[in-house]
Amino acid sequence: MAISDRILTEFDHEMKTTRRTLERMPEGKPDWKPHAKSMPMGRLAGHLAELVGFGTMIVQMDGMDLGQRDPNRKPLVAETRKQVLEALDQKVAEARTAIAGASDEHWMKNWKLSMGPQTFYEGPRIGALRIMMMNHLIHHRAQLGVYYRMNDVPLPATYGPSADEGPEAK
Repeated sequence: MAISDRILTEFDHEMKTTRRTLERMPEGKPDWKPHAKSMPMGRLAGHLAELVGFGTMIVQMDGMDLGQRDPNRKPLVAETRKQVLEALDQKVAEARTAIAGASDEHWMKNWKLSMGPQTFYEGPRIGALRIMMMNHLIHHRAQLGVYYRMNDVPLPATYGPSADEGPEAK
């Protein structure tokens, strides 16, 4: 089985779970955050949608220097559920196409994420996708789950039942 086929199995599962999570985003609370140092809910939801696009960049580019980002780029702050779901769906389609088109050889090529002289990741492209995009996405999805719990939003099942969905849910 090709590396891309193996990745897509995991990718499809995580994207489906991420979409189910974002479908629960409460309307009218984009500025809510649990702590002064926390990201607001609308920005965190937008970050989840945008992170999927990082997968496309990992496949298409040989690396990324975050110090070279466009200073005028505005990150997505989701104001509505519809807005964040549309952004996610677009990024998922683009990333899925990019992943499906990559050869095994391409996955093993070196990829580097840095900010000027500071290196955050350097290694095989497959590792960059799993660590810098997939694991990062899972981390922030769980963070958003905490925000939801604090706002009495029922959590979807992810890797098994949640306290709100499944055999033990009340």
